Amino acid sequence: MTTQTAQRPVTDFVSTPVTMAKTEFILNAAAQKLAYVFEPGRAPCVVFLSGYRSDMSGTKAQYLADLCRAQGHAMLRFDYSGHGASGGQFESGSISAWTQDALTVIKAVVDGPLILIGSSMGGWIMLHVALALGPQISGMIGIAAAPDFTRDLMWRDLTAEQRQTLNRDGIILLDSEHDSEGYPVTKAFIEDGEKNLLMENPIDIHCPVRLIQGMLDTEVPWETAVQLSQALTTSDVRVCLVKNGDHRLSENVQLQLLGSTLEEVLESLNQCAEQRIRP
Repeated sequence: MTTQTAQRPVTDFVSTPVTMAKTEFILNAAAQKLAYVFEPGRAPCVVFLSGYRSDMSGTKAQYLADLCRAQGHAMLRFDYSGHGASGGQFESGSISAWTQDALTVIKAVVDGPLILIGSSMGGWIMLHVALALGPQISGMIGIAAAPDFTRDLMWRDLTAEQRQTLNRDGIILLDSEHDSEGYPVTKAFIEDGEKNLLMENPIDIHCPVRLIQGMLDTEVPWETAVQLSQALTTSDVRVCLVKNGDHRLSENVQLQLLGSTLEEVLESLNQCAEQRIRP
């Protein structure tokens, strides 16, 4: 008879600052350095895709890294070009380019099943990665996922004057509650977003999907999560609305919700595997 050490319950897990694993680099198609951290462990590997102007050192990324390390699961996180420790200029980025960055890192580092976790813009990129990799994706978790946000949450919110400036100058500076200096948005970024829209047609994904969304989110309306759940072809979709949750969903209780959601997805995969091997 074999015995196993009981894993620490996610609800008791609190992320504590630790020395970050070594950052590695790989070149993308534009010869830009992409920074990533891979920590080996059991499959499936958890891959975190960060949001717009965020990076792999953020609260949710670090929480997931600490949790996966504690539970013995492989974990990959990285920075898109123009973000964090990666090379390139932020203003030159696009949904297409950052999706390719994600695929470049994943294909170079991980060989096996994946669970994708995408935050905000990372939720949009997560969907494109899943469509590209197909059966390799075992499950997905969206955190305030923002598919099609360049059109639905940027372009449509611009004033006539802002649109005129963007069309004339190719770039505008938008206000941000997270950055007193605001942030640049380019015409090329908006136009590239049009090529990557997903929500107008069924999204051909067949793995379990969990969507966590704060109802106090002022950046991504909570209805977006419901609309995304309807667009996905998989029947295994659950939407979790956090009544007092904002866009970041980075409070301890919200991080624990993320951890328990990951645990739920992993457990459902284990149950499916057990059913397949039963005589």
